[in-house]
Amino acid sequence: MPQMGSRARWRQSWAPQPLTPLIEGPGPEMQEEGTKKESSWEVIREWFRTQKISPGGSFSQSFYGTIHAKTQDLRLLLGVLGCPLAPIPSAHDPTLSIHIKDTPFETSTAKYIIQQYLAATGCLKQQKDTKNMYATGMVKMICCETEISSGKNVKCLGTRSSENGCFVLWQMLPGMWSLELVVGDHKVVAGSNGKTVWRHTPWLGTHAAKGPQRPLRRIIQGLDPKTTASLFTNAQCLGENRIGTVDCFVLKVSADRAAVVERSEGPAEVIRHILYGYFCQKSGLLIYLEDSHLTRVPTQDNDTVFWETTTGSSIGDYRDVDGVLIAHQGRSIATVFRFGELSMQHSRTRMEEIWTIDDVMFNVPGLSMDHFIPPSDIFNNISSP
Repeated sequence: MPQMGSRARWRQSWAPQPLTPLIEGPGPEMQEEGTKKESSWEVIREWFRTQKISPGGSFSQSFYGTIHAKTQDLRLLLGVLGCPLAPIPSAHDPTLSIHIKDTPFETSTAKYIIQQYLAATGCLKQQKDTKNMYATGMVKMICCETEISSGKNVKCLGTRSSENGCFVLWQMLPGMWSLELVVGDHKVVAGSNGKTVWRHTPWLGTHAAKGPQRPLRRIIQGLDPKTTASLFTNAQCLGENRIGTVDCFVLKVSADRAAVVERSEGPAEVIRHILYGYFCQKSGLLIYLEDSHLTRVPTQDNDTVFWETTTGSSIGDYRDVDGVLIAHQGRSIATVFRFGELSMQHSRTRMEEIWTIDDVMFNVPGLSMDHFIPPSDIFNNISSP
């Protein structure tokens, strides 16, 4: 278990770059050290330019170009799957009594399903309140495969190269968390003090997230049933669907218009962010999570490019930890789909993460709010006019 004193000293040794807003999706991670002041969406376009097609229709790169592309792929992968956030903030304690009077049928049904989920995971019969949590795990990230289509021609680029890594996650209620993720020779650190969400990468520095404070997606992938349930407190039940051979109830929540507008950056406009949860009808457990994030970006040639990021996560291997069932493994597949209003060309990039949980501990002694203090540069940026 990492020592908190060493973590504090490490945090004080940072030399973060000037802050720019953090956007979700395949953006900032592709910037080089010398181009950090460029628009994040300009860098997205640059990443796709590195996926070159030779005149003969074949993919061609030099040895050094291949190394550069692999680094860019890993940064893109970490940007999409490393530490994304949930679409909406957490609501009130979902274990409190629910009121369904004058509630639409789809919403009251969803509330009932969530209560069944809390019961199935053991949260309703917990004898001791959970104040904080610590978890460690391993990840295997499989880099990008890109399919580019222009009319009738379709080209597949890239290889399925993979990198192994590990992560340490701390959480403290309400709304505080800290994540350290190392994959290959890249390290991503992110956190929240309950008010501000931030992220740090060696190639971008420190960035503050815009919009409402939202939980880390990795937490709601079966690690914290109460936080997961709170997200679906006001969900709609869309009916039934099947994941593989398992019959599930499907719940849907989405960020409201004001929230997505607040998260927009410059010319890049967030259109929508939706989360779907698939709860097993037999066990009551969450077995699949999917979210879809759509952003619109204008181009210099008077076209509009849309970026849709869809991430689906299979969740399983639930084990008892102090009376609560916690998912100990899963697999996430993300697809970044780029298409334009006028251009016939579109591209689809696929990436994957396989994760396992090694250790989970609740109510860690000595864990305090000081552990979740963001870098001072973020406070300076927020307070500046």
